[in-house]
Amino acid sequence: MIYNLVRLLEDHLEKLGIYGYFRPFTYPEFRAVLAIILSFVFVLIFGRRVIRFLVKLKIGDSPEFYNQDLNQLMKQKANTPTMGGILIGGAIFATTLLLADLGNWYIRVAMLCLIWLSAVGGVDDYLKLTSARRKPGSREGFYSWEKFLFQVGLAVLVGLVVHRWGIAKFTVELSDIGRMSRSLTLPFFKTWVMTDAGWAPSPHLIELGPWAFVILTVLVITGTSNAVNLTDGMDGLASGVSTVVAFALMVLSLIAGWGDGELAKLLLVPYIPQSNELAVIAGAIVGGCLGFLWFNCHPAQVFMGDTGSLALGGLMGYIAVVIRQEFLLLIIGGVFVAEALSVILQVGYFKLSGGKRIFRCAPLHHHFHLAGWTEQQVVVRFWIISAILAALALATIKLR
Repeated sequence: MIYNLVRLLEDHLEKLGIYGYFRPFTYPEFRAVLAIILSFVFVLIFGRRVIRFLVKLKIGDSPEFYNQDLNQLMKQKANTPTMGGILIGGAIFATTLLLADLGNWYIRVAMLCLIWLSAVGGVDDYLKLTSARRKPGSREGFYSWEKFLFQVGLAVLVGLVVHRWGIAKFTVELSDIGRMSRSLTLPFFKTWVMTDAGWAPSPHLIELGPWAFVILTVLVITGTSNAVNLTDGMDGLASGVSTVVAFALMVLSLIAGWGDGELAKLLLVPYIPQSNELAVIAGAIVGGCLGFLWFNCHPAQVFMGDTGSLALGGLMGYIAVVIRQEFLLLIIGGVFVAEALSVILQVGYFKLSGGKRIFRCAPLHHHFHLAGWTEQQVVVRFWIISAILAALALATIKLR
């Protein structure tokens, strides 16, 4: 909104001689950093009020696991208010409205992802909690296939829109860029090559058709959304790791859409015009998660629940799809990947072996908790691993 107002009033501000004071708002990198601060402040201001409201409504969680030792370790978390993800989602939404270019299609689709997945997660949380009050011992929210259907439906829509947007926007005047916006970006393979005429897209780009693009989008958005959801099981774990991942995506978004593509070419990443506006969304995620961590650090005063985790994962997956860094997201979000894989392996091995387990408990953070690590040790060590993976991923963008 501020960006759009500055652009609308640019000539008038120039005549008044004060445009220079507002010029920074036209720079995505400035607004991305400002989004971190503003989103953090929003959560900090409204945090206690929202927590009191959730407590008043008795929206508290009582985590139960199939492992008695784990139940004993987690019993002190009983009745901690959940659905705190409305704080993160609300801060991201408000910050984006204020600082992002609302005429940018990528921003509009991001807002759709945020609202859609926050609503799905919120309804799921509410159903779990209210069903428990109606029927003691019941914690049934959405069935897994119902939640998955909503996620896939969104991802299909997003995949079609982003793929078509790349064609409609770039094909005529910038055909090479149009190809790049819907091509597969593989680690250690060149996206750009230097020719006698200058930089040119690599002739080995693997261009994806509409349905191949959609399938990849579904895998990334639903996979990341569910992986963050699985990671949200300890005080500060999901919010801390999401902060690191979102910051890395903010940097990558700025590189991918910077100027006329010179920075993207220099660093050998896909050039996606206008995608640098997504850095504002990523910055809002960073600030929202940091603000939430203020209340979610051990001992947590509030949990984010599906309301926050589904939306955070979906948004980060969406940004990776737009800037064509789905595979790099696997490295940046390595903690999320490990958490999801631990559940898949545990369930699969349990069924195939007739009841045997690979891990003491899944997701992975519970395995280490039962192994003797304190909750704080698990969380901080996972933060450290996430930071190292993000640094590694950013370092590899030049290794082609």
